[in-house]
Amino acid sequence: MKQYKVGLVGIGAVGTEMIKVLRQRKFPASEIRVLATRERDEEIAGETFHVLETTPEAFDGLDIALFAGTEGSKGASKQFGWEAVKRGAVVIDNGDDYRMDERVPLVIPEINAEALDRHQGFISNPNCSTIITLMGIAPLHKQVPLRHMTAVTFQSVSGTGRAAVEELEQQARAYATGAEMAVNTYPHQIAFNVLPQIGGLKKEMPGFTSEEAKLTFEARKILGCPDLRIASTCVRVPVFYAHSIAIHAEFSAPISAEQAREILSNAEGVKVIDDVSTAQYPMPLFIGGGDDVGVGRIRIDPSVENGLALWCCGDNIRKGAAQNAVQIAEAMIRRGLI
Repeated sequence: MKQYKVGLVGIGAVGTEMIKVLRQRKFPASEIRVLATRERDEEIAGETFHVLETTPEAFDGLDIALFAGTEGSKGASKQFGWEAVKRGAVVIDNGDDYRMDERVPLVIPEINAEALDRHQGFISNPNCSTIITLMGIAPLHKQVPLRHMTAVTFQSVSGTGRAAVEELEQQARAYATGAEMAVNTYPHQIAFNVLPQIGGLKKEMPGFTSEEAKLTFEARKILGCPDLRIASTCVRVPVFYAHSIAIHAEFSAPISAEQAREILSNAEGVKVIDDVSTAQYPMPLFIGGGDDVGVGRIRIDPSVENGLALWCCGDNIRKGAAQNAVQIAEAMIRRGLI
């Protein structure tokens, strides 16, 4: 099997997970070249790497460059992404800077791998909540086209980064001991609370936040439905890992709960967990750390014609970021694009 030289830009939560995923999936990498803001030795996922400073020359000789910036972070891919392409690497970017760029495919391999065939050297990873939502809804849409979708997300603090994980833990400990809670990462306490705002207001969608706009615009691009009606409310919840999404969808023709379960049971990367009588449904407690997106609470939504409701849950750092990026690279290899 051909071996590939892989670059990794950024060693935060997503970058660390990318190395884990590369190793776990036995990705054919002859080299993993780790790049960051400064040169140093660093232990990452149990291995010691000599980290290089990110410079244009650092991308020379690479076949693939994974940009692992956390959601909303700016800088690395904007500064070095297209430069890496010029130097011969295929860039797979976890950030949001180029997702809606017409030159850049936005890909979930189980859903729209064919979009990779039109790549110009740069591919974007969708937002974590978009990936988890579409893993549950796209297999149904392929059978019976969607007319409308409403989604409410319940997003874990790891989507914000390591500081948010540490802050939730500190606040929970402080609550248990009666100590003062530090509130730095979010505008309000997150422990034992929910925050119905992720991101700032988005002028393209008055009243909606940037996270809600991402779900709308990215889902339309991935599904190839530029006029699909989508509305969402994105909520930060006091959970460490895994995002959950409640979806209410209207289809162009009737689809029963039984049909939906059968379609989703045969969908790659999806695990149906759906038996309310025995309290079986996907939850962050059990989905976190896993590769599949769990789908449950599948039922008819009687409030609309041809309506269906379902609940999705997936690990936002793995399938919602690191794993999806590695899967994009694997799909490109299978399609002879690298």
